[in-house]
Order: sequence, then C-alpha cells, then structure tokens
Amino acid sequence: MHKWCRLGLLATLVGIGSVFTLAGGQQRPTFTPEQEARLQIREVADGLYVIPGFDGGQSGGNVAVRVTSDGVIIVDNKFPYSFSFITEQVRSVTDQPIKYVLNTHHHGDHAGSNADFMPSAEVIGHKNARTNIIRNNQTGPPRVTFTNETAIFLGEAEAQAHHFGRGHTNGDAVIYFPDLRTVHTGDLFIYGERLDGSTLAPFWDFGNGGSAIEWPQTLTSLMTLDFDTVIPGHGPLMTKADIRNFRSKLETVIDRVNNAIAAGATRDDVASRVDTTDLDWPLAPVRIQNVFDELTAP
Repeated sequence: MHKWCRLGLLATLVGIGSVFTLAGGQQRPTFTPEQEARLQIREVADGLYVIPGFDGGQSGGNVAVRVTSDGVIIVDNKFPYSFSFITEQVRSVTDQPIKYVLNTHHHGDHAGSNADFMPSAEVIGHKNARTNIIRNNQTGPPRVTFTNETAIFLGEAEAQAHHFGRGHTNGDAVIYFPDLRTVHTGDLFIYGERLDGSTLAPFWDFGNGGSAIEWPQTLTSLMTLDFDTVIPGHGPLMTKADIRNFRSKLETVIDRVNNAIAAGATRDDVASRVDTTDLDWPLAPVRIQNVFDELTAP
C-alpha cells in the first residue's frame, strides 16, 4: 500500500556486508540481495533522500539526507558500524560533504555513528538525548543541544528540530523540512514489518523517560506542523493521516488498560486482560504493564 518513491539510479555497494565499523570491531550484517536492494538510498523529493531502515536489529532507522548547494544535512545515522555505509550512500547522490547530523533520539540504531561523524560534522540533538547517551555509556553525545526547537540553515534549505514532549523517550526530536512539507518523526511514529517479516509495534522506553500516556498528545502537537510526507523512524513513506491512525491506536491501548484497571485487573494479570491483536501491534506483556504502572502511579 505504501511504497517508497523510486530513484532512477540506485546506488550500488562494493560487496554485500563489507562495511565495517571504526569502533568495536563489529561488522555490518550480511543481507540477502533482496534485502540489500531495499536498503539503498532513494529519492523522496527534490534534494531529499532516504537511506531506508526497517528495524532496530538489522537495518536500523531511516536516515534522511537533505542535499544543498553548501553541504548535506542528515537525520539519524543507524548503528555504530554504519558510518561508511551511510557516507557511501550519500556520495552516490552528491559530492557535497555531510555538515550536520540531527538526532531524533539516542537509541543506537539511530544515533550509533555519532562519534564517527563528529570530526567533520556537527551533531545536534535534544538535551535529554545527550543525557541518555551519556547515561547509557554510548559514544558521541551531541555537542550542540536544544530544549524546545532549533533550526539549521544550509544553502537553500532549512531543517527545523522540534521537541513536542515525551513518547518513545524523553528526548524525541521531530525534524521538519518546511519547503518540502516533510517530517522525520524518529520512533515517535513507526510502521510496517522488520526485515525478518515480523510486525513493528511502538516501544515506550520507560528507562529513558518514555511515556505511553503522554505520547498521543505529543503526536497531536507534531501534527500542528504543515506537512504531507512522513519519514517514520522505521518503515516506508507515510502521510499525516497515518500518524492520526497511529495516535488513535495508542489511545485505544491506554483506554483498554484503563478499563481493565477499573474492572479489577492487577499488574500481574493486566496483560492477559488487554488484547491488541486487532490493532496489529504485538505488544509484549511488559509493555502493557508499563501502561498500567503509568496509569496507577500516585
């Protein structure tokens, strides 16, 4: 139903699985030819590309690439071993250098290559994302942070970073390209299947300030921006209507847990009393317990 916009000339890699990290000695996973084809950079709009990502385990998050006459802005950077892969993909569409890296949040499948980009690019993230990176002993905490919003002006392009509240974490940033009416939501909004075919579901990261019950309002604030095209944290290009549907499903989960509590559910049995199969979200029992904990907190 939702398909990527196609790029006439797809980038090619020199050998599948041949990209190595500069830190930790980890190797980029080996993909099938079909999977590798799905991970190639492709055009979204004039001057905007995406290096696709479908999960947090193999392919990482979606990387937005904004090409300008004065350099490149990227949003997120996948895993600690992804620096070479990303730079090769960017070079396939422009000779301009990467000058700015915007983090949507701190998780290692989105901000894992921060440190490798820092010698030649400025990394920017929400102040809580920086705190989370440091607390979790990750490399590359952003040297430039913001609280509510900031903007980068490079060449003819503007990239705005907005923090609308808690959801996936307490440091989520939405990146907005106003001239292209496009947003990158990070994991505040995800959709589709992982490379292994399993279905994605939202993850409220309580250990890093996430909130299930505040998430819908955060999405409501996000939708005050004027956009048509959505680059989710993982998955294919989407629309504002898809975010509304995602928000509605979040609200349904919260309502069902609330109703279960009113009917006498305990933390131990609440997951067995809340069914989400009709939402096509395979939520682990602990995620339902997280919602229970939020709703019953003093």
